[in-house]
Amino acid sequence: MRTHYCGELSAALVDQTVTLCGWAHRRRDHGGVIFIDLRDREGLAQVVCDPDRADAFGTAEKVRGEFVLRITGRVRRRPQGTANPDIRSGEIEILAHEVEILNTAVTPPFQLDDDNLSENTRLQHRVLDLRRDVMQKNLRLRYRVAMAVRNHLDSLGFIDIETPMLTRSTPEGARDYLVPSRVHPGEFFALPQSPQLFKQLLMVAGFDRYYQIVKCFRDEDLRADRQPEFTQVDIETSFMDERSIQNLMERLIRDVFSDVLGVELDDPFPRMTYAEAMARFGSDKPDLRIPLELIDLTDLMKTVDFKVFRAAADLPDGRVAALRVPGADLSRKEIDDYTAFVSIYGAKGLAYIKVNDRHNVPAGLQSPIVKFLTPESLEALLQRTGATDGDLIFFGADRAKIVNDALGALRTRLGHDKGMAKPGWKPLWVVDFPMFEWDEGEKRWSAMHHPFTAPKDGHEDFLASDPGKAISKGYDMVLNGSEIGGGSVRIHRAEVQQKVFGALGISEEEARSKFGFLLDNLRYGAPPHGGMAFGLDRLVTMMAGVDSIRDVIAFPKTQRAQCLLTQAPSPVDERQLRELGLRLRETGKA
Repeated sequence: MRTHYCGELSAALVDQTVTLCGWAHRRRDHGGVIFIDLRDREGLAQVVCDPDRADAFGTAEKVRGEFVLRITGRVRRRPQGTANPDIRSGEIEILAHEVEILNTAVTPPFQLDDDNLSENTRLQHRVLDLRRDVMQKNLRLRYRVAMAVRNHLDSLGFIDIETPMLTRSTPEGARDYLVPSRVHPGEFFALPQSPQLFKQLLMVAGFDRYYQIVKCFRDEDLRADRQPEFTQVDIETSFMDERSIQNLMERLIRDVFSDVLGVELDDPFPRMTYAEAMARFGSDKPDLRIPLELIDLTDLMKTVDFKVFRAAADLPDGRVAALRVPGADLSRKEIDDYTAFVSIYGAKGLAYIKVNDRHNVPAGLQSPIVKFLTPESLEALLQRTGATDGDLIFFGADRAKIVNDALGALRTRLGHDKGMAKPGWKPLWVVDFPMFEWDEGEKRWSAMHHPFTAPKDGHEDFLASDPGKAISKGYDMVLNGSEIGGGSVRIHRAEVQQKVFGALGISEEEARSKFGFLLDNLRYGAPPHGGMAFGLDRLVTMMAGVDSIRDVIAFPKTQRAQCLLTQAPSPVDERQLRELGLRLRETGKA
């Protein structure tokens, strides 16, 4: 029906006849001459409808916004001084010979070039929202990223293998989405939180190099950067150690950025242990563009009389740390706002010292806490932090987790608020994660990555004697403060897997019930294997330079896990429930 896309037209086609199809983006009547900006997926083209072409002009008079049109005409240069450098076809216009209305359209609820739309409006009318230029670009970027991933992995001999969407429920950290079985009343499938177990089984089956761009599902309370269904680039390979896998994955991401954005990332990516990342940045996904670091003061505070610092320093899992902000000119209101911010992470307050005169201690220091510290303590503190005149020092004192969470988040917030983040891309490998973390609520150990992550060589003995000391062969790839991928070398020996289940408090009976199929197959000569999964939604969000992953997903859910376009989830009729052997009850009633 057409010879060209609108956005492909250029001065090279002057005097040629073309046929275009698309939507009427705008219609303007300029004193007898009608201009139509015709839009398709490649961009815009300006169409001129002259009264001399009576049929075309008559049809153009009936055109309204978002009508679907087919237009044939001659390409000509725009008059001098009227070129539009903002669009690819900006040097030319089409003198219409024929205008055909392929379909009419009701008046849209918003203008497609309106940049002030609420997200609810956009999601409710998502089909129209997807017509907007920014959304067209975002989804095409997503496609290009996915194709770059496929091309790279295909070139290395990886095979795309599908894994089931209907599987059994296994404990992987979040709630499963359950699907009732009609033919097995009272029994349920679960939608996969990841293909973790199946990709391990594929390694046991001898496929050696697997990948999949796959949907995953988690029924959890959503944060701004989460969706109930999300897309992973899932990768697994055999007979490679953790460093070899990391090198492979690093080349993949470097190639994707080079191919899609023309950006060359660091080669190689810097590496940092989990322990170092937490000590220096309070986070296992630090944004290295921000030149602020946490400074540990725990040892210095064990001898002070200031109860807030001393009590934290004496805790077995306590920490006192400082965050020095050079040349910080913060108002009292800003400090109060940051105090409220860190309270989100459990901090009971935010102590600070403003350094007015470094060489006049304590008179040159401004803070409510100065009177509780001796001049010797203050001098040691200033030396440790390297503070100079004009600096502001924030403090955290509590259990290490609270201090790290609060000051780590404050570091990131301050860095962005005060324009400290350097431009560009800062990738990082974070390695040597602990095998387990202590769940205070459940009073037991839980897997930091997942229960199939292998321990470091020589750390198997800690699984029974001291799980908190066990380090894993787990690793994360971090980019500009976001974890874009995580992986590990997996456990390939059944006896080690059983030890890990024991450390997690999973009995042999429970392990057999939930993971029997995995344990059984690990006995059939499972190779050493490992892999990684990248969050495609988050990666594309960062590459597109947008704030929300919903802007790179065609039909996303809201933060309350609803689809405003289709009004899902929705009730189902009683007949469907009866077929499934289900009966609804009112919430809160037995």
